[in-house]
Amino acid sequence: MPETFPIFISVAVDESSKRLDQFLAARLETVSRARVQEMIADRKVLVNDAPAKASLKLRGGERISVLGEAQRAPLKAVAEEIPLDIVYEDDDLAVINKSAGMMVHAGAGASDDARNSGTMVNALLHHLGSLSGVGGALRPGIVHRLDKETSGLIVVAKNDDAHRKLSAQFAAREVKKKYVALVHGWVKKDSGTLAQSISRDRVRRTRMTTRLEGGRAAVTHYRVVRRLDTRFGKFTLLDVKIDTGRTHQIRVHVAAMAHPVVGDTMYGAPRQARGKNAVIGLQRNFLHSAELEFKHPRTGAVIALKSELPRELQEFLKRLEE
Repeated sequence: MPETFPIFISVAVDESSKRLDQFLAARLETVSRARVQEMIADRKVLVNDAPAKASLKLRGGERISVLGEAQRAPLKAVAEEIPLDIVYEDDDLAVINKSAGMMVHAGAGASDDARNSGTMVNALLHHLGSLSGVGGALRPGIVHRLDKETSGLIVVAKNDDAHRKLSAQFAAREVKKKYVALVHGWVKKDSGTLAQSISRDRVRRTRMTTRLEGGRAAVTHYRVVRRLDTRFGKFTLLDVKIDTGRTHQIRVHVAAMAHPVVGDTMYGAPRQARGKNAVIGLQRNFLHSAELEFKHPRTGAVIALKSELPRELQEFLKRLEE
């Protein structure tokens, strides 16, 4: 659950020698260390009733008062000259082949630099000039999302009318989306549908879960493309289609089957797979938005686009099967 302020903490003697920010990040489970540092800089943290630095070494016996959240400047997307793979563009919309590692838009949970720079939205503002304003100053043009470490096709709107019409297609489940995923282990059935509801994890707030009641409906269909028996273990290559677009949906659903996406350490994938005299790892999730089909918001014409697996995923598959 989110923290309720103010919070008062007494530092035990055996907790001495820790930095103040490190100590608080460990104690406040739902607050990141970067957020703790912002609170300290904003004088929302007192040690023995006095402001302190994040680097303060605790001695034990101090009384820490955490008064509340830091006041943050409103976020706003800004144009940045960042390379972008635009696979389709007209006066109303564009379709981007997003690379893994790029955030779609700024998020409120990181430091100012991380929140405000390097996003796909910032790159779009540089390349396209303007986007729809329906999503606000932080998310201009964004109709749907891809996770940071997921690559592939994503459509953005250039004007408000296109944005509303595209959003209506997503809401009505008229947009067809196909992903390619490599998961750990051999999925037993050749095809299936996963329909567990998805909620935010109550403890680890950056994660989603299927284990709670009252979550949002989510439907994922999968089909086995290939089962791999390698020196690094067993894997299954899947085609995945989703009817809904919940946060981390595919990742959560396949992890609930005990077959996490390769590279997805958040949901249980190992950082590396070990074989005889060899180790293999992937610095991103093996999840790619490979196909996207929707109706043009102005003309009604069907737009169907495909994106090949990125080179790093193709090379990973080759290394598995060597």
